[in-house]
Amino acid sequence: MKKKLSEELQNIKKKIPKDETIYDLAELFKIFGDSTRTKILSCLSITKLNVSELAEILDMNMSAVSHQLRILRAAKLIKGEKAGKEVIYSLDDNHVMLIMECGLSHIDER
Repeated sequence: MKKKLSEELQNIKKKIPKDETIYDLAELFKIFGDSTRTKILSCLSITKLNVSELAEILDMNMSAVSHQLRILRAAKLIKGEKAGKEVIYSLDDNHVMLIMECGLSHIDER
């Protein structure tokens, strides 16, 4: 038999996000869990870049960078704009920058 929660605990339970939202948040943070993707986001927080520029900066091959860009794009953390034959990548919006800044601030406090 389930024990009835106190009123205080019931109020806390009502305020936490739904399971689906928590799952989506955990998935978002998994994207940041890869250092290559985090490096790409760091580069794009400075300026817009294409695949070959990112590959050169990160000393990686273009195929590996493209793979990570697909993951970041699917997570809606970056966007790409066609410029002739190439795609120029940038952060999707300011929220991505805020997540990065909060994480870096947290690390700097240690």
